Amino acid sequence: MRMVLLGPPGAGKGTQAKKLAEHYGIPHISTGDILRDAVRKGTDLGKKAREYMDAGALVPDEIVIGIVRERLKEEDCAMGFILDGFPRTVHQAVELDRITALDAVVNIDVPFEKLVERLTGRRSCPKCGAVYHIKTNPPKKEGICDICGTPLVQRDDDREETVKNRLETYLKQTAPLIGHYKEKGILINVDGDGTIEEVFERIINALSTR
Repeated sequence: MRMVLLGPPGAGKGTQAKKLAEHYGIPHISTGDILRDAVRKGTDLGKKAREYMDAGALVPDEIVIGIVRERLKEEDCAMGFILDGFPRTVHQAVELDRITALDAVVNIDVPFEKLVERLTGRRSCPKCGAVYHIKTNPPKKEGICDICGTPLVQRDDDREETVKNRLETYLKQTAPLIGHYKEKGILINVDGDGTIEEVFERIINALSTR
């Protein structure tokens, strides 16, 4: 199963990717993770990526594409993979088409008002990294981490104005991928409004009927 997961920030791509990877016995490949891994290992592309990352600049497409290409050649991808966070643009999608054929592209669809509610309601522990939600997963004591007792914070990128900007950026840059993969006949739209298990079952059912 060679799969790409699409969806706006807050749609739950990372969570579903981990569950799908375990279900199918294939690697979950997050672009951020493999970029950091290439930098840590000091590969040629990793060294180039580091120059941009250290400068706080976006890593150019050709470097990201090269790192993805190298990762997909590794032995654990022989039976398939789940890509999360790549491609982000139609240009990257076209390049990915040249690297490998995909079996399915799953688009986790969640109404934007729900995404704003999900993201702005998140609270994080600055000490141990635990994440809560004021409505769906609140701590036992309001504003305090269950694990270590540290006061919880709202991350800057979870504030309403920032969240709306992130969603607008997604609409402009990444949403056109939906059209690209629809034309190729491999797009599966899945309702992402529900519990983690409900959404997971919808994805599995949709993939099994292909």
